[in-house]
Amino acid sequence: MTTQTHPVDHELIQAAAHIASTRCRGDNHTMAAAARAQDGRIVTAVNAYHFTGGPCAELVLIGAAAAQGAYRLDTIVAVGDRDRGVVPPCGRCRQVLLDYFPTLKVIVGEQDRVRTVLITDLLPESYVWADHQLDGE
Repeated sequence: MTTQTHPVDHELIQAAAHIASTRCRGDNHTMAAAARAQDGRIVTAVNAYHFTGGPCAELVLIGAAAAQGAYRLDTIVAVGDRDRGVVPPCGRCRQVLLDYFPTLKVIVGEQDRVRTVLITDLLPESYVWADHQLDGE
C-alpha cells in the first residue's frame, strides 16, 4: 500500500454532486459518479438500482466513458443524492475499477477530509485479473 495522496479534483466532486442533485430521483438512481479522462474530459453517470443487483454509478460510468471514446480514466469520485457527499466505491466496483484502470485515482473521505488515493490503496493485496490470464501462444 502506497498511502500517497494526490491533489483532490474538486471540479469532479462538483460535477458528481450536480448530477446527484439534478438527475437522481427516487430509489432507482441514488448515486452519481464523475471521472476525468486522461484527455481532460469529465464523464458522469448515475447508478441503475434494481433489487437484482443493478450497476453502481462507477460501473455505469465505465460504459458511458467508453461510449464517448474515453477509454483511459485518471480520477473518479462517487457522490450520494440528498447531499450525502462523497461515497467510497463498494468492493465490486473497487475490483472492476482496478481491472480496467490499475493506475486510477479515487476521491474518498468526508466533507473537509476528502483525499485522493490510488485504487490499489483501496484494494491492497488484490487479485488483478489481467495478471492471471494465460498468454496466447
